[in-house]
Amino acid sequence: MKNKPTPWNKLELQTYILLLCASADTVASEAEIQLIKTKADPATFNKIYNEFKKDTEDESLEKIEDNLEYHDYSSKELAQLRKEMHAVFSVDKRFHMAERNIDRILDNLLY
Repeated sequence: MKNKPTPWNKLELQTYILLLCASADTVASEAEIQLIKTKADPATFNKIYNEFKKDTEDESLEKIEDNLEYHDYSSKELAQLRKEMHAVFSVDKRFHMAERNIDRILDNLLY
């Protein structure tokens, strides 16, 4: 039987979600990564980024869903997270179909 990993705190979960948003169009640009780095301390970013790089999209979504169960987000926190997600999507000034798809999936998971 596999032990469940320690749940992430809200900052770690937010960082992971933003990394998924950045890579939705297959490549996370340097500008997207730099934006995400402004939202987390270096240790948290590096820890989550190293884990994120190893995961498939399906594994990422499963981890997000599993970790959302541990946190009660207020409406204000969810609105702020959505705003940050859209800031990452908007870095390249285009909202690709793949980004729209991830946005829709994450919207369903968050609400």
